[in-house]
Amino acid sequence: MKPSEPVLVTGAAGFVGSRVVDCLLGLGFESVRCFVRPCSDRALLSSVLEKRGSSRCQLIEGSLLSRADCERAADGASIIYHLVAGRGKSFPACFQGSVVTTRNLLEAVVGHGCAKRFVNVSSFAVYSNYSLKRGAVWDESCPLEDHPEERHDAYMYGKLKQDELVLACHKRWGLPFVIVRPGIVFGPGKRMIPGFVGIDTFGFFIHLGGRYPLPLTYVDNCAEAIVLAGLVRGVEEEVFNVVDDDLPTSRDFLRQYKRNVRRFRSLYLPYSLAYALCYLWERYADWSTGQLPPVFNRRMCAFAWKGHRYSNLKLKERLGWRCRVPMSEALSRYFTFQKDARS
Repeated sequence: MKPSEPVLVTGAAGFVGSRVVDCLLGLGFESVRCFVRPCSDRALLSSVLEKRGSSRCQLIEGSLLSRADCERAADGASIIYHLVAGRGKSFPACFQGSVVTTRNLLEAVVGHGCAKRFVNVSSFAVYSNYSLKRGAVWDESCPLEDHPEERHDAYMYGKLKQDELVLACHKRWGLPFVIVRPGIVFGPGKRMIPGFVGIDTFGFFIHLGGRYPLPLTYVDNCAEAIVLAGLVRGVEEEVFNVVDDDLPTSRDFLRQYKRNVRRFRSLYLPYSLAYALCYLWERYADWSTGQLPPVFNRRMCAFAWKGHRYSNLKLKERLGWRCRVPMSEALSRYFTFQKDARS
């Protein structure tokens, strides 16, 4: 891959996408196409372009729901980093934002015939750890969710179908691809305490993660992994999970948050009790014929709070990735941002 060849980044104005652009420019790429929606907040991307200079970037406004915009963006692109996804709790919105957009982009990429690799940025959300034992290693061999309707997670459903589209496109047209599945991406700019730690849905914070590690990846480390997935030779058709080194436990993370950001009371709920309560919620949702949505269910409970160990061994061995921002420094930056944002 020559630095002069065009590279397309969709979702370039986003939390991770802007860092991907930054990483590409830092590596000397001379033609980075930044695909952004007309109404998107471009503060993060503008900061990157101000630091790196905008002469090597082309800003493309449009919507991936428009086939014409996809054709325009993909024309001549050698590598495509696809970071667009549907968000929120609406299944139609997530399907449209993750699946329809990806279908349009893939058809445009295949039609032009210039792509050397399509990097689809997926998510840990597509996995199912339902059959894994507590404390087992969660890596790329973990099965995908085979009962998405039971987890009642619109984002997961959209990303799962997005990955299926990429695989189908490869089988039908031979498009070279790599799938990257980040864990919990964090850093300055993210305001919420990760859901793997706990929830405040009921007016107070319930700590659910306990003594198990969190699958965290600092945004700059994650962006570098995504970029490498498009550049390293011989990794076509591979899947890479992205988590950092020295992962803190949920309990340690919450303790540091309280010490560095703000104090608040929390209630620890053991996994067995949380699982039982989610089962009761499911039963009531069935009994009420959906008047109470089954947002708390056993598959969701297992996914977020069962507790596992996480591996980045494949990422290091195949892509040569290294965790450049240590976890201690990453947490310090994150907590400082959180504290400043509250003041």
